[in-house]
Amino acid sequence: MAGVVAAPAVALAALFVPFETARLTRPADGRVLFLRARADVRLRELAQPGWLCQQSFLPFADELARHGLRVGEPAADERFTLVLVLPPRQRDEARALFARALRHVAPGGTVLAAMANAEGAKSGEADLRQLAGTVQQLSKHKCRVFWATPDEDAIDHALLEQWLALDAPREIADDYVSRPGLFAWDRIDRASALLAEYLPADLHGRVADLGAGYGYLACQLIARCPRIEAIDLYEAEARALEPARINLARARRESGREPAASVHWHDVTCGLPERYDAIVSNPPFHQGRADLPELGRAFITSAADALQPDGRLLLVANRHLPYEAHLGRLFLTVHTLATRDGFKVIEATGVRA
Repeated sequence: MAGVVAAPAVALAALFVPFETARLTRPADGRVLFLRARADVRLRELAQPGWLCQQSFLPFADELARHGLRVGEPAADERFTLVLVLPPRQRDEARALFARALRHVAPGGTVLAAMANAEGAKSGEADLRQLAGTVQQLSKHKCRVFWATPDEDAIDHALLEQWLALDAPREIADDYVSRPGLFAWDRIDRASALLAEYLPADLHGRVADLGAGYGYLACQLIARCPRIEAIDLYEAEARALEPARINLARARRESGREPAASVHWHDVTCGLPERYDAIVSNPPFHQGRADLPELGRAFITSAADALQPDGRLLLVANRHLPYEAHLGRLFLTVHTLATRDGFKVIEATGVRA
């Protein structure tokens, strides 16, 4: 499960204050790139056909597209007069994003960012200044808005290359590969490790991992369940897909078997395209810092819809989350296999007709 980071509405509103106060003007050529874009009313009012919205988290990308905004990834050599940025809280990820913004800004162009004060805004401004030189800023909505119009000679190109590399997949614990900003990106998540302990060795056939993140649970399935013939990983955060593929390839090599394995950029809450003999999940239940347990319930619903009649769902969740009633409506049998360290492992079988 990759980290789901919801840009606060206040940061998104603050981002456009420099235009509202005439500190900045929108580029006449309409060449704007918005990194980690989020949809809102003000964006729809300002956006022009030349604007490109980049967003790696699929539900947010789909929301942008539904509002008629152009969504995609810029070409490596593409340059924009204005680059807007909503930096994440995780600092390595944010630094890589600032470096990417400087890589895509045209000569004489501006990089503009906004962060909530409680989400590392002061550090974000300092990082952009370190990379680009002079930075201007203002405060609004308990956020810091800061921007640079760097001279090419002022950009620290060596630092830019170092920070771009911060987003590359890297080795973490137990030889897994991950990248900053993913869920539990630099460690083995305790909840997922607990679920791995209780994976039945007799799982077989076609299996799915919902909210797969960098692929830890899928790799554990390959290692612990020799009768699995195929495994599909579903993950809404595109930045997790490359680490997941790397980890899957290693798991298959080490197992000495070659079960079919596929990684999909997919929003699980929209349902699944295939049927499965078993499904595992450490489902998300929050966006940013706010609990949103309906996300987990949506994962459970999609799993029930995609399982064979005799299929099995195995999930792990924080102990306080009230999933049992929802599971009971969808499955004939629901068992708690383990409770430890604030988590619970649940097995559900017998999908109700």
